[in-house]
Amino acid sequence: MPARRSLWHRLTTPYGDIPTGLAIAAGCVVWILVIGAWAIASYGKYVADMFLPVPDAVIARALKLAADGTLWVHIWASVKVVFLGFLISAAVAVPLGLYMGTFRIVQAALEPLVNFIRYLPVTSLVPLFILWIGIGIEQRVTVIIFGTFFQQLVMIADIASGVSRDLVNASYTLGTKRREAVWHVIFPAALPGILDTLRVTMGWAWTYLVVAELVAANSGLGFISLKAMRGFQVDTIFLAIALIGMLGLLTDLGFRLLKRWIAPWAA
Repeated sequence: MPARRSLWHRLTTPYGDIPTGLAIAAGCVVWILVIGAWAIASYGKYVADMFLPVPDAVIARALKLAADGTLWVHIWASVKVVFLGFLISAAVAVPLGLYMGTFRIVQAALEPLVNFIRYLPVTSLVPLFILWIGIGIEQRVTVIIFGTFFQQLVMIADIASGVSRDLVNASYTLGTKRREAVWHVIFPAALPGILDTLRVTMGWAWTYLVVAELVAANSGLGFISLKAMRGFQVDTIFLAIALIGMLGLLTDLGFRLLKRWIAPWAA
Protein backbone atom coordinates (compact mmCIF):
# COMPACT_ATOMS: atom_id res chain seq x y z
CA MET A 1 0.00 0.00 0.00
CA PRO A 2 2.73 2.54 0.82
CA ALA A 3 4.41 1.65 -2.51
CA ARG A 4 1.19 2.40 -4.39
CA ARG A 5 0.80 5.67 -2.51
CA SER A 6 4.40 6.58 -3.38
CA LEU A 7 3.85 5.81 -7.08
CA TRP A 8 0.63 7.81 -7.14
CA HIS A 9 2.46 10.69 -5.47
CA ARG A 10 5.13 10.66 -8.20
CA LEU A 11 2.52 10.43 -10.96
CA THR A 12 0.63 13.45 -9.65
CA THR A 13 3.68 15.57 -8.81
CA PRO A 14 4.79 18.14 -11.44
CA TYR A 15 8.11 17.01 -12.98
CA GLY A 16 8.03 13.87 -10.87
CA ASP A 17 10.04 10.87 -12.10
CA ILE A 18 8.29 7.62 -13.03
CA PRO A 19 9.73 4.11 -13.58
CA THR A 20 11.09 3.45 -17.08
CA GLY A 21 8.85 0.41 -17.49
CA LEU A 22 5.77 2.45 -16.67
CA ALA A 23 6.76 5.13 -19.18
CA ILE A 24 7.17 2.51 -21.93
CA ALA A 25 3.89 0.85 -20.99
CA ALA A 26 2.01 4.17 -21.11
CA GLY A 27 3.36 4.88 -24.60
CA CYS A 28 2.43 1.37 -25.79
CA VAL A 29 -1.11 1.69 -24.44
CA VAL A 30 -1.69 4.88 -26.42
CA TRP A 31 -0.36 3.25 -29.62
CA ILE A 32 -2.61 0.21 -29.04
CA LEU A 33 -5.62 2.47 -28.59
CA VAL A 34 -4.87 4.42 -31.79
CA ILE A 35 -4.25 1.32 -33.92
CA GLY A 36 -7.24 -0.40 -32.32
CA ALA A 37 -9.51 2.52 -33.21
CA TRP A 38 -8.16 2.42 -36.77
CA ALA A 39 -8.82 -1.32 -37.01
CA ILE A 40 -12.35 -1.03 -35.64
CA ALA A 41 -13.22 1.84 -37.99
CA SER A 42 -11.78 0.12 -41.09
CA TYR A 43 -12.58 -3.57 -40.52
CA GLY A 44 -15.99 -2.69 -39.09
CA LYS A 45 -16.78 -0.74 -42.30
CA TYR A 46 -17.62 2.39 -40.31
CA VAL A 47 -15.45 4.28 -42.83
CA ALA A 48 -15.27 3.38 -46.52
CA ASP A 49 -12.07 1.75 -47.84
CA MET A 50 -11.44 4.64 -50.23
CA PHE A 51 -11.06 6.95 -47.23
CA LEU A 52 -9.53 4.64 -44.61
CA PRO A 53 -7.70 1.44 -45.63
CA VAL A 54 -7.50 -1.59 -43.38
CA PRO A 55 -4.12 -2.03 -41.62
CA ASP A 56 -3.20 -5.22 -43.50
CA ALA A 57 -3.67 -3.42 -46.85
CA VAL A 58 -1.02 -0.87 -45.80
CA ILE A 59 1.30 -3.67 -44.65
CA ALA A 60 0.76 -5.57 -47.90
CA ARG A 61 1.58 -2.44 -49.94
CA ALA A 62 4.76 -1.94 -47.90
CA LEU A 63 5.87 -5.54 -48.47
CA LYS A 64 5.16 -5.29 -52.19
CA LEU A 65 7.16 -2.08 -52.63
CA ALA A 66 9.97 -3.39 -50.44
CA ALA A 67 10.18 -6.64 -52.40
CA ASP A 68 10.88 -4.92 -55.73
CA GLY A 69 13.22 -2.36 -54.14
CA THR A 70 11.02 0.63 -54.95
CA LEU A 71 10.38 1.49 -51.32
CA TRP A 72 14.08 1.80 -50.43
CA VAL A 73 14.67 4.11 -53.40
CA HIS A 74 11.92 6.46 -52.25
CA ILE A 75 13.04 6.36 -48.60
CA TRP A 76 16.64 7.18 -49.54
CA ALA A 77 15.53 10.02 -51.83
CA SER A 78 13.54 11.62 -49.01
CA VAL A 79 16.22 11.07 -46.36
CA LYS A 80 18.83 12.65 -48.65
CA VAL A 81 16.71 15.76 -49.27
CA VAL A 82 15.79 16.26 -45.61
CA PHE A 83 19.29 15.70 -44.22
CA LEU A 84 21.03 17.83 -46.85
CA GLY A 85 18.65 20.72 -46.29
CA PHE A 86 18.77 20.40 -42.52
CA LEU A 87 22.56 20.12 -42.25
CA ILE A 88 23.15 23.13 -44.52
CA SER A 89 20.61 25.14 -42.55
CA ALA A 90 22.06 24.16 -39.16
CA ALA A 91 25.65 24.79 -40.25
CA VAL A 92 24.78 28.44 -40.92
CA ALA A 93 22.09 29.00 -38.27
CA VAL A 94 24.14 27.83 -35.27
CA PRO A 95 27.07 30.27 -35.55
CA LEU A 96 24.92 33.10 -36.90
CA GLY A 97 22.32 32.57 -34.17
CA LEU A 98 25.04 32.65 -31.50
CA TYR A 99 26.33 35.99 -32.80
CA MET A 100 22.79 37.32 -33.20
CA GLY A 101 21.96 36.47 -29.59
CA THR A 102 25.28 37.74 -28.24
CA PHE A 103 26.03 40.98 -30.10
CA ARG A 104 23.36 43.68 -30.14
CA ILE A 105 24.59 45.11 -33.46
CA VAL A 106 24.11 41.76 -35.21
CA GLN A 107 20.66 41.41 -33.65
CA ALA A 108 19.66 44.95 -34.68
CA ALA A 109 20.83 44.33 -38.24
CA LEU A 110 19.27 40.90 -38.81
CA GLU A 111 16.20 40.64 -36.59
CA PRO A 112 13.77 42.78 -38.67
CA LEU A 113 14.55 40.88 -41.88
CA VAL A 114 14.60 37.46 -40.22
CA ASN A 115 11.29 38.05 -38.43
CA PHE A 116 9.74 39.15 -41.74
CA ILE A 117 10.97 36.14 -43.73
CA ARG A 118 10.13 33.48 -41.15
CA TYR A 119 6.43 34.29 -41.44
CA LEU A 120 6.36 33.79 -45.20
CA PRO A 121 4.57 30.58 -46.27
CA VAL A 122 7.04 28.20 -47.88
CA THR A 123 4.46 26.78 -50.28
CA SER A 124 3.94 30.19 -51.90
CA LEU A 125 7.66 30.42 -52.68
CA VAL A 126 7.95 27.03 -54.41
CA PRO A 127 7.18 28.52 -57.88
CA LEU A 128 9.96 31.08 -57.35
CA PHE A 129 12.41 28.37 -56.30
CA ILE A 130 11.59 26.47 -59.48
CA LEU A 131 12.18 29.58 -61.60
CA TRP A 132 15.44 30.45 -59.85
CA ILE A 133 16.90 26.99 -59.21
CA GLY A 134 15.13 24.53 -61.50
CA ILE A 135 13.37 21.27 -60.71
CA GLY A 136 16.25 19.12 -59.49
CA ILE A 137 17.21 18.07 -56.00
CA GLU A 138 18.56 21.57 -55.38
CA GLN A 139 15.03 22.97 -55.41
CA ARG A 140 13.81 20.37 -52.91
CA VAL A 141 16.76 20.97 -50.59
CA THR A 142 16.12 24.73 -50.78
CA VAL A 143 12.55 24.21 -49.56
CA ILE A 144 13.85 22.34 -46.50
CA ILE A 145 16.47 25.03 -45.84
CA PHE A 146 13.95 27.85 -46.14
CA GLY A 147 11.46 26.04 -43.91
CA THR A 148 13.94 25.49 -41.06
CA PHE A 149 16.75 28.08 -41.24
CA PHE A 150 14.97 31.21 -40.03
CA GLN A 151 13.20 29.35 -37.22
CA GLN A 152 16.51 27.87 -36.10
CA LEU A 153 18.15 31.28 -36.23
CA VAL A 154 15.58 32.96 -33.97
CA MET A 155 15.45 30.09 -31.47
CA ILE A 156 19.25 29.78 -31.21
CA ALA A 157 19.59 33.56 -30.80
CA ASP A 158 17.08 33.45 -27.93
CA ILE A 159 19.02 30.63 -26.27
CA ALA A 160 22.32 32.49 -26.61
CA SER A 161 20.84 35.70 -25.23
CA GLY A 162 19.58 33.77 -22.20
CA VAL A 163 23.04 32.61 -21.08
CA SER A 164 23.82 33.92 -17.60
CA ARG A 165 25.75 37.20 -17.66
CA ASP A 166 27.41 36.14 -14.41
CA LEU A 167 28.94 33.20 -16.22
CA VAL A 168 30.38 35.45 -18.92
CA ASN A 169 31.65 38.01 -16.40
CA ALA A 170 33.27 35.26 -14.35
CA SER A 171 35.11 34.07 -17.46
CA TYR A 172 36.47 37.59 -17.99
CA THR A 173 37.73 37.56 -14.42
CA LEU A 174 39.55 34.29 -15.12
CA GLY A 175 41.26 35.77 -18.18
CA THR A 176 38.95 34.95 -21.09
CA LYS A 177 39.19 37.52 -23.88
CA ARG A 178 36.05 39.04 -25.35
CA ARG A 179 36.61 37.47 -28.76
CA GLU A 180 36.91 34.03 -27.09
CA ALA A 181 33.77 34.31 -24.95
CA VAL A 182 31.31 33.31 -27.69
CA TRP A 183 32.82 29.91 -28.44
CA HIS A 184 34.55 29.12 -25.13
CA VAL A 185 31.80 30.21 -22.74
CA ILE A 186 28.48 31.07 -24.40
CA PHE A 187 28.42 28.17 -26.88
CA PRO A 188 29.04 25.42 -24.26
CA ALA A 189 26.42 27.00 -21.97
CA ALA A 190 23.89 27.19 -24.81
CA LEU A 191 24.71 23.76 -26.27
CA PRO A 192 21.88 21.78 -24.59
CA GLY A 193 19.33 24.33 -25.79
CA ILE A 194 20.83 24.36 -29.29
CA LEU A 195 20.55 20.57 -29.50
CA ASP A 196 16.90 20.79 -28.41
CA THR A 197 16.31 23.43 -31.09
CA LEU A 198 17.87 21.22 -33.75
CA ARG A 199 15.73 18.29 -32.60
CA VAL A 200 12.54 20.35 -32.87
CA THR A 201 13.40 21.88 -36.23
CA MET A 202 14.35 18.48 -37.63
CA GLY A 203 10.69 17.62 -37.12
CA TRP A 204 9.75 20.67 -39.17
CA ALA A 205 12.15 19.56 -41.90
CA TRP A 206 10.24 16.27 -42.20
CA THR A 207 6.91 18.10 -42.36
CA TYR A 208 8.17 20.19 -45.30
CA LEU A 209 9.14 17.06 -47.23
CA VAL A 210 5.84 16.75 -49.09
CA VAL A 211 6.01 20.44 -50.01
CA ALA A 212 9.57 19.94 -51.27
CA GLU A 213 8.48 17.01 -53.45
CA LEU A 214 5.29 18.69 -54.61
CA VAL A 215 6.50 19.63 -58.08
CA ALA A 216 8.64 17.74 -60.61
CA ALA A 217 9.96 15.12 -58.16
CA ASN A 218 10.32 11.57 -59.48
CA SER A 219 11.12 9.84 -56.20
CA GLY A 220 10.57 10.23 -52.48
CA LEU A 221 7.86 9.50 -49.94
CA GLY A 222 6.13 12.79 -50.66
CA PHE A 223 6.18 11.96 -54.37
CA ILE A 224 4.56 8.53 -53.98
CA SER A 225 1.97 10.04 -51.64
CA LEU A 226 0.96 12.68 -54.18
CA LYS A 227 1.02 10.15 -57.00
CA ALA A 228 -1.18 7.78 -55.00
CA MET A 229 -3.65 10.59 -54.31
CA ARG A 230 -4.37 10.89 -58.03
CA GLY A 231 -5.25 7.19 -58.21
CA PHE A 232 -7.12 7.06 -54.87
CA GLN A 233 -4.54 4.59 -53.52
CA VAL A 234 -5.19 5.42 -49.90
CA ASP A 235 -3.09 2.50 -48.62
CA THR A 236 -0.01 3.98 -50.31
CA ILE A 237 -0.76 7.41 -48.84
CA PHE A 238 -1.03 5.89 -45.36
CA LEU A 239 2.22 4.00 -45.94
CA ALA A 240 4.08 7.17 -46.95
CA ILE A 241 2.70 9.07 -43.95
CA ALA A 242 3.62 6.24 -41.57
CA LEU A 243 7.17 6.02 -42.95
CA ILE A 244 7.72 9.78 -42.64
CA GLY A 245 6.51 9.56 -39.04
CA MET A 246 8.80 6.60 -38.28
CA LEU A 247 11.82 8.32 -39.83
CA GLY A 248 10.98 11.42 -37.81
CA LEU A 249 10.85 9.36 -34.63
CA LEU A 250 14.24 7.83 -35.40
CA THR A 251 15.86 11.22 -35.96
CA ASP A 252 14.23 12.52 -32.77
CA LEU A 253 15.67 9.57 -30.84
CA GLY A 254 19.05 10.22 -32.46
CA PHE A 255 19.07 13.81 -31.20
CA ARG A 256 18.07 12.70 -27.70
CA LEU A 257 20.96 10.23 -27.62
CA LEU A 258 23.32 12.87 -29.06
CA LYS A 259 22.34 15.28 -26.29
CA ARG A 260 23.01 12.63 -23.63
CA TRP A 261 26.43 12.01 -25.15
CA ILE A 262 27.52 15.60 -25.83
CA ALA A 263 25.77 17.35 -22.92
CA PRO A 264 25.13 14.68 -20.26
CA TRP A 265 24.78 17.32 -17.53
CA ALA A 266 21.60 18.60 -19.18
CA ALA A 267 20.07 15.27 -20.23
